[in-house]
Amino acid sequence: MQNRINLGKVEPEAYKVMMAFENYLLGTKLTLIQRELIKIRASQINGCAYCLDMHAKDARNLGETEQRIYTLSAWRETPFFTAEERAILALVEEVTEISKGHVKDETYAAAAKVLDEQTIAQVIMATIVINSWNRIGISTNMQPE
Repeated sequence: MQNRINLGKVEPEAYKVMMAFENYLLGTKLTLIQRELIKIRASQINGCAYCLDMHAKDARNLGETEQRIYTLSAWRETPFFTAEERAILALVEEVTEISKGHVKDETYAAAAKVLDEQTIAQVIMATIVINSWNRIGISTNMQPE
């Protein structure tokens, strides 16, 4: 497989907007690990190899365990994730797969029990950011190094 266009070169203004959106996440209450879990889980769902490779490496560099990275796609069947992380991951999945049934009231209510409104908003925004990056990576055929 071969890379296609480089959006950063072809549409630098659009790329700057994406980077500003990405940089917004740095100022959120989400922890570095929470942000990487969001990125990995959405990228798993979307099948973006480039983003999966990048964010698994980033998570490891932040101290995330191999066990949690390997079992992230089966987080419901493991005891490895906190209540907050479970709420985040449930939201990530439903926002990422929004066309399959929207974000369920039950999912939102469960998140609201362990996350405040600002954190929920930030999870949604972080999910939108990585879904956008996934679509860029997949449509331009970006390959892991």
